[in-house]
Amino acid sequence: MPPLFGRSIEHRQRDSLTTQVLRDLSGRLDKGELKPGDRLPTERELMALYGVSRTVVREAVSSLRSSGRIATQQGRGAWVLDPPPILAFRLEDADINTVQDVLQVMEIRIALESEAAALAAARRTSDQLTALAQAFDALEASISKPDSSAEHDVRFHLEIARATGNHYFTELYGGLAPRLVPRARLDLFKNDPDGKVAYLRRIQQEHAQIHQAIGRGDSEAARAAMRLHLTNSRERLRAALDRRGSEAG
Repeated sequence: MPPLFGRSIEHRQRDSLTTQVLRDLSGRLDKGELKPGDRLPTERELMALYGVSRTVVREAVSSLRSSGRIATQQGRGAWVLDPPPILAFRLEDADINTVQDVLQVMEIRIALESEAAALAAARRTSDQLTALAQAFDALEASISKPDSSAEHDVRFHLEIARATGNHYFTELYGGLAPRLVPRARLDLFKNDPDGKVAYLRRIQQEHAQIHQAIGRGDSEAARAAMRLHLTNSRERLRAALDRRGSEAG
């Protein structure tokens, strides 16, 4: 395997360190510098190679695992999997302004909901855990009926806001709700129902990490899982927008 990363990443202000590490690792997977069956450098090696903290490395690796790019096992480390089917949703000209608006809303969501998830993990009551579990199960069931999944997605995130015990989170989320879920505003999988279901299953893996962290009462893990979920959503949309720009050029 060729040597990786001659220097640490640039600490740019636009993207979080996790996003930068995730983008660089994903790029190396896409280019074949890391092939199926290869082992990733250890956590400590990645920290040194990128010049970032353990938390940043763990969040980036967790995102790769959620997206099906790598597998991890305690004591064995992480290794590269065969690439998952490409979810190549396409954007029409009429979608461009909507996507740009959604990307701006995603920045607010990352700030708001990451902290909400951490507070929910620390404060949730047994009744709120039950409500969250019901919302998660309904979201899981809706995957086979993708036209209704956006409404269940909103409900799942709303239950997390409620579990903070701070009504301002609920009010803020409720006010943004009509603009929150990208697929509620964009038909990303025109004439591709199988692609849409695959996309929803991938997102549900990220929801499961959030749900489990809140259930364990692990605030840091809940915050990281929510940030990764929303960052992944933002990057998927940004990649589609970049592709559309390349095609137009």
